[in-house]
Amino acid sequence: MATSPHTLSSRLLTGGVGGCVWYLERRAVQASPHKFMHLFRNASKQWVTFQHFTFLKRMYVTQLNRSLRQQIKPKAEPVASPFLEKSSSSQAKAEVYEMKPFAPSTLSLPRKPNETELIELESASIIEGSVDVGKETKDEKQWKEMKLRVDDLPGILARLSKIKLTALVVSTTSAGFALAPGPFDLSCFLLTSVGTGLASCAANSINQFFEVPFDSNMNRTKNRPLVRGQISPLLTVTFAACCAVPGVALLTWGVNPLTGALGLFNIFLYTCCYTPLKRVSIANTWVGAVVGAIPPVMGWTAATGSLDAGAFLLGGILYSWQFPHFNALSWGLREDYSRGGYCMMSVTHPALCRRVALRHCLALLALPINLYISYLGFRFYRDADRKSSRKLFFCSLWHLPLLLLLMLTCKQRGVDRDSGEPQS
Repeated sequence: MATSPHTLSSRLLTGGVGGCVWYLERRAVQASPHKFMHLFRNASKQWVTFQHFTFLKRMYVTQLNRSLRQQIKPKAEPVASPFLEKSSSSQAKAEVYEMKPFAPSTLSLPRKPNETELIELESASIIEGSVDVGKETKDEKQWKEMKLRVDDLPGILARLSKIKLTALVVSTTSAGFALAPGPFDLSCFLLTSVGTGLASCAANSINQFFEVPFDSNMNRTKNRPLVRGQISPLLTVTFAACCAVPGVALLTWGVNPLTGALGLFNIFLYTCCYTPLKRVSIANTWVGAVVGAIPPVMGWTAATGSLDAGAFLLGGILYSWQFPHFNALSWGLREDYSRGGYCMMSVTHPALCRRVALRHCLALLALPINLYISYLGFRFYRDADRKSSRKLFFCSLWHLPLLLLLMLTCKQRGVDRDSGEPQS
């Protein structure tokens, strides 16, 4: 029987399509993973659809990604850490399998006994080596009892009381006493300075007592005495009490009750308000600025016995000075504060941190020396980098003493009402 041309062409087309499908199935069995083989086994029973053609694209992308991964240089093996000494055997075996990939053609074949034994021996040696390293590092990292020697006690107590910060507080109190109108009383000045210093030591010690678990996470504070175990918490609280009680007593009965009340209020504000707020809200910066503004007011009240406009003006200057000083300092320590869990303005609100620093730099624009710190505050607001913040911080360190000295030179001497002569 003669075959029509239409039937002949349809058979040729069907035979050509079948040959293409057979060729693609053969290539897929040789080069594609095992999970795609089921798709090509059913391709000969159906017509070629769009899904079959998209498989070619997926197979090409898979092969391309595999070749790219082979070109990547292997990452250097990290040094064994003592904190990872408890690693399970399943994880170690998984790492061995990842580092030794097999060809796709051998995945479906059963592994030979000698290969299995070789891999198990390699994984066992790796596990034993990590355990040995872990034991050595564990022996080195064991907790050891630290004995407190009498020779080391002064240095430990100095770091516990933050002696540099305490010296800054005493200097601002002394400046407030010197700037206050009236005659200079040396005995009252000494009692005010000693009482303020003891109150500052007590507040700083209690602050470190509360922040031990958070200071241990920060590079800046991880070597503090309480964090390293150089001093016990009981001894810390005892030292704080021995500083707070005499300090407040000297300010209350040695100077005047108003100065003693301000000293006691500042201890409470620093330990019970500022310290817990550091982990809760950015309002801690404003509370800390009030804490720094009270010492010069205490010096003023110690000399005059009252709160007047001069005391509030001096406190306001110290209040505004705190923001460029601390915001610039905290900007370079953002990683540390974030690691310690502190809610600082530089961490949670960086733009606000820069704006507040600039505002209070401009608030101090009353003397020619304030022009430079205002310029640095503007640079810190514009650039927002470590270099500008460091310049602003170091400028604040010399700006405050120079400002207080200039105010002291402009102080008018008091006049004796009886003789009418100026007093020194």
